[in-house]
Amino acid sequence: MATVAADTAPSSHRTPEERAERGRAARSETPRSSHADWSPAKNRPDPIAMLERQAATRVPELLPIRYGRMAASPFAFYRGGAYIMGSDLANTPVSGMRAQLCGDAHLSNFGGFASPERDLIFDLNDFDETLPGPWEWDVKRLAASVAIAGRDRGFSGKQRRSIVQSTVRVYREAMHRLAGMGELAIWYERVDAGMLRDRVGPQATARQLRTFEKTVAKGRRKDSTRAFTKLATTIDAKPRIVADPPLLVPIRDLLPEPEEKEFRGGMESLLEAYRSSLPLHLCHLLDRYEFVDLARKVVGVGSVGTRAWVMLLIGRDTGDPLFLQAKEARPSVLEPFAGKSEFGNQGKRVVQGQRVMQAASDVFLGWLRTTGVDGKRRDFYIRQLWDWKTSADVESMLPSGMDVYGQLCGWTLARAHARSGDAIAIAAYLGNGDSFDRALVEFSERYADVNEEDHRLLLQAIEDGRVEAVAGL
Repeated sequence: MATVAADTAPSSHRTPEERAERGRAARSETPRSSHADWSPAKNRPDPIAMLERQAATRVPELLPIRYGRMAASPFAFYRGGAYIMGSDLANTPVSGMRAQLCGDAHLSNFGGFASPERDLIFDLNDFDETLPGPWEWDVKRLAASVAIAGRDRGFSGKQRRSIVQSTVRVYREAMHRLAGMGELAIWYERVDAGMLRDRVGPQATARQLRTFEKTVAKGRRKDSTRAFTKLATTIDAKPRIVADPPLLVPIRDLLPEPEEKEFRGGMESLLEAYRSSLPLHLCHLLDRYEFVDLARKVVGVGSVGTRAWVMLLIGRDTGDPLFLQAKEARPSVLEPFAGKSEFGNQGKRVVQGQRVMQAASDVFLGWLRTTGVDGKRRDFYIRQLWDWKTSADVESMLPSGMDVYGQLCGWTLARAHARSGDAIAIAAYLGNGDSFDRALVEFSERYADVNEEDHRLLLQAIEDGRVEAVAGL
């Protein structure tokens, strides 16, 4: 499939009627029902070979953890298989309209976090693969994740289909609502804890509401102070990150003492490079903190093996910590299929994509390019490690809970796409009927079948010794 042009924004010279006509006209080229028609290509790449290709530039000793986490279930495999699905999506029908994509919009990549105004808001929360591309790709990734998670939970086929259809329906209905709004109104749309309670409440059971309240309360406690009690201690009157190998390894345990001191000495220039990506008023805030320690951290499922660091900084005293996470940013897995990023720095690509799609972003969100302990130059993006971070436990959801949660994710994804794409044209393409919704139900079940086979191939590769896996980490 040829890569698509990078333009995502609606033309300011087109009237709403012309933009709507563009969307309706796209139905002739790409009928909405055509999105149901998918099967793996005859020359489909070996999924394990694709994972091995990604592994070539990752930290070798962490790869068994990645494979172990992906082997846990078909849903866990799916979470780590964004590159595999990107290759599959490249051969699916598209309407020709684009938006800024998350690139990995599955159920577990949504959650709650603090806005700069200290509201708890719900949004997409992972942008490692963000890139402009066909809006359908994100919707299909989300819809298939519902089907796959539903299978893992033992839901019936009828239950899964109903949940997928309602997830996509809410995306379509939200896009229609957004299409009728002004551009500023779209930009200001968000879901905070109060609005989330109003949206979820009418459909939720009393037990689900109690769980929701507990999750919100727990999220508000999850900040740098809480992280200090979990991840750090004081040694010889100095704050230090506590080792928990292989998941958390301080720099002092990774390098010989002379090299560690040299690396620590270079942290000032590293933070200065990061500082240049922040607005000036936040530089003043960052300058009030002093760097004290650094550790390598294993994060996520698909991200395991990429370089992720936790930096501990201290403000007025040890009761005023700041934990920042520096995560390696590599080219998006969608790049071979959707086109090259306009940004030369991959950390900047992640940050700018996140700022476009999220209703509000971490105040410390920034990027840098630096030389690692192995002497190689790499791009990173930086954000707070914990800032009221909450997430839904997809692996324990009942059908009613996943239905409510899927709808919330569908609404959130539509709002994210409307900030960069042409909401009027996309809404007109989707229409008022359920043709697209039903098509994605069929697509999702077909993709879930193939994902199960891919997961089986990983288990076979582990059994054969092709890849090494460590479970339980």
